[in-house]
Amino acid sequence: MKRALATAAALVGAGVAVRRLRSRTAGSGPEPNRWLTVTVNRPPERFGELPAPLARLADHVEIRTAPAPGGKGTELAARLRESTAGGTLERLTGDDPRQRVRQALREAKSLIETGEIFQADAPATARRTPGGKLVALATRRAGGEGRL
Repeated sequence: MKRALATAAALVGAGVAVRRLRSRTAGSGPEPNRWLTVTVNRPPERFGELPAPLARLADHVEIRTAPAPGGKGTELAARLRESTAGGTLERLTGDDPRQRVRQALREAKSLIETGEIFQADAPATARRTPGGKLVALATRRAGGEGRL
């Protein structure tokens, strides 16, 4: 019974947080097709061909490269070709196409710099408790969210 109440309380709290976030950012968020950019630790002349994660999205995204400021590598940027109206619900469910672009940029950076795609280890706190479930959910969603 206590576990069910704790889970319900966590879900209600998450719903309140989403509503507050939505009300604060309604109409003030970034345009949906802005450029997402990562800086790769390789000079432009040694950049090579497009990495597989971005090549898979090549039909859906525009890609550009430019020397990074101060000669510190290469800026790799991508944005969706079509306008999307993805909002908070799409982001929370993992259906926002911008998440795929973010993840592809992270994976491309990892491939270019190290030759492999690094994956996060499973969190040690992802037990079958309400808090552990939230940690596991956040970990699954983290690849497509956040700052690049």
